[in-house]
Amino acid sequence: MIFKAVGGGRPYPDHGRTRTRDWVDVPPRQVRLDELVTTKRTLDLETLLAEDSTFYGDLFAHVVEYEGTLYLEDGLHRALRAALQQRPVLHARVLTIG
Repeated sequence: MIFKAVGGGRPYPDHGRTRTRDWVDVPPRQVRLDELVTTKRTLDLETLLAEDSTFYGDLFAHVVEYEGTLYLEDGLHRALRAALQQRPVLHARVLTIG
């Protein structure tokens, strides 16, 4: 299994960080893919296969730690690419709330 679980939404309260630049003060760190719960059930294959998919966004995935669980809020395609390349970790900005 790639992820700890596949979720269908964000079970945590709104953190107010809606733009990429709102995340720049959160330092990136490595997180294990098998510790992440996704907040999206579907993905776009075209985005997954695009070489420049992070060109206009943050280089790091966005993860919210809430009540001890790590939720992958943004970066599902990056996480799947890492798994396809047999990398068990992903560099992500982890915001702890609650």
